[in-house]
Amino acid sequence: MSYLKFDKNLMINLEQSLMKEMLRTNQSGAYHCTSVVDCNTRKQHGLLVLPIPEMGNSSHVLLSSLDVTVIQHGAPFNLGLHRYSGGVYSPNGHKYIREFDCESVPRTTYRVGGVILTKEKIFISHENRILIRYTLVEAHSPTVLRFKPMLAFREANALCIANDALNTQCPEVPNGVSCCLYDGYPTLFMQFNRKPTWNYEPHWYNGFEYLKDLERGVPYTEDLWVPGYFEIPIKKGESIIFSAGVSEVSPRSLAKMYETEIASRTCRTSFFNCLKNAAKQCYLKDADGMFLLSGYPWGKVLARNTFMALPGATIAINHREDFEAIMDTARKALVHFMETGELSPRISGIDLPDIPLWCIWALQQYAKAYGTDDTVARYLPFIREIIDYILTNRHPNLRVEPNGMVFSMGASSPVTWMNASLHGRPLVPRTGYMVEFNALWYNALMFAASLIEGNEALASQRDRWLATANTMKPAFIDAFLNDYGYLYDYVNGTYADPSVRPNMAVAIGLDYSPLDRRQRKGVLDVVTRELLTPKGLRTLSPKSFGYRPFYLGSPEEREMALHNGPARPWLFGFYADAYLRVFGASGVSYIDRMLIGYEDEMTNGCIGSLSQLYDGNPPFSGRGAISHITNVAEILRTLTTLKKFNM
Repeated sequence: MSYLKFDKNLMINLEQSLMKEMLRTNQSGAYHCTSVVDCNTRKQHGLLVLPIPEMGNSSHVLLSSLDVTVIQHGAPFNLGLHRYSGGVYSPNGHKYIREFDCESVPRTTYRVGGVILTKEKIFISHENRILIRYTLVEAHSPTVLRFKPMLAFREANALCIANDALNTQCPEVPNGVSCCLYDGYPTLFMQFNRKPTWNYEPHWYNGFEYLKDLERGVPYTEDLWVPGYFEIPIKKGESIIFSAGVSEVSPRSLAKMYETEIASRTCRTSFFNCLKNAAKQCYLKDADGMFLLSGYPWGKVLARNTFMALPGATIAINHREDFEAIMDTARKALVHFMETGELSPRISGIDLPDIPLWCIWALQQYAKAYGTDDTVARYLPFIREIIDYILTNRHPNLRVEPNGMVFSMGASSPVTWMNASLHGRPLVPRTGYMVEFNALWYNALMFAASLIEGNEALASQRDRWLATANTMKPAFIDAFLNDYGYLYDYVNGTYADPSVRPNMAVAIGLDYSPLDRRQRKGVLDVVTRELLTPKGLRTLSPKSFGYRPFYLGSPEEREMALHNGPARPWLFGFYADAYLRVFGASGVSYIDRMLIGYEDEMTNGCIGSLSQLYDGNPPFSGRGAISHITNVAEILRTLTTLKKFNM
């Protein structure tokens, strides 16, 4: 039985099925995303959504959907489903669904009278092409399939409105047609492995509504262009393969292309394999190098997310070469910034003050997995360059103070991962000494010193690093550890922010912490009591002022809630590290039980992945981006850590 299978009862219940989404990517930026009943509920949904470098770094929806109609004895049965103005659903094709299975590829089984038809979708790796295979499992009379493509040709965060500016021509190509609605867009080729009959009947379909956008308080209605429809007869046992891509393909190659691609898939038959698949879907490889996308459907390549997620998204799934490739690409961008002050055109936020600190943390995980010798050989010059860059105060917004701690200005512009802002001002104005910045700095110094222990040529440098760490250790405790046993979130002059926030979990979860075991346990107790949920750590304690647990409402209301209550799964990775450091092997069963809350999410939200954030109060619903790399990666890293304890 499949790990990810949904039966008829769930699929025909739109209140449940529309809330479940599926995602497939080509690991080069293109994706297909929709609900499990193939009804688009977001403007970012589509069958073929891809980046167009000539039009910026954003993604564009070319093919929104493909309606399929089963025709027997002249009677049409449309398997499509759309929501139109006023909340009207048509043509209600979900009532024919008998099963949805997403173990290897998304597979929907339909039953229309005596007809049983399966539909399977697969993306071709590193090619902007989606294939859909339709197989007629059972039929007692002649059957014809009709295919109606619905085109958008617009930026993924925009909406299409009926207009007269589009190019309505559809030149025929082998076993299909091609379309390009607007100048600047690539041509879309829609082809089959068998010769179809093409009926050119162009017109607009108006008033599509996107339920998720309606809920988010953003524009949610659009029109789509339908140039016509294809028809192909099909016999019992036969398969028809549809291809949509930005280059012409040989129809004869489609069957082999499909089989070759499906053979390389990781079957999602377990919690670990689901997350492994989700992590790999965020890989991005192109002519500029290899990157990690922050997530889907609106993720970008972000420096902080890259370094935070890199160990879990690569090392935890035994992808060492991918770690090295992504790190090499990011290293070039970071070194270029440190040397010139110039920003990266591909990796956003490379100039933020904690980026070098998270980079060293990622390299530390590499060293733990593959050994000190390999790390020294490959990365020691880079690590030394980062430490020296920070110690000599060359970063524009990261200053080492005489007490050894690092100081950043964040009052007017957010500089930490808690970067919500409104009207140009940070909603969580963290500035001065940030608790996780300084914990990461202490950890970086101690880790770097451990790499060159015994190296006489670098003894003076190591002594300087250790001296800085020894100076900042008591300063850290004096600044952050309060009489209530937890850590202030940030300290600026005489002000110490008393909000109970999860950044202190980073401080107690690192390999090297300024806190001793007793102090770590005291902080851990507060985090457990006030921040821990089944879906991660709350971004603010319910006992703290301004707690807003639900990420709902208008864009402004959601922004105000973003870091003031909702939980983040990635923080559980540091919580688990801290718990296991305090309790050792006796804490394994507890962490294992807590992971159940994340495994439950494999059949909710974006199936097989983790959302960007979860409400801080029950029922802890998933919100934001449907698949988020830092969350996926840190839960993967935690699973790998538990395996080592159980070996």
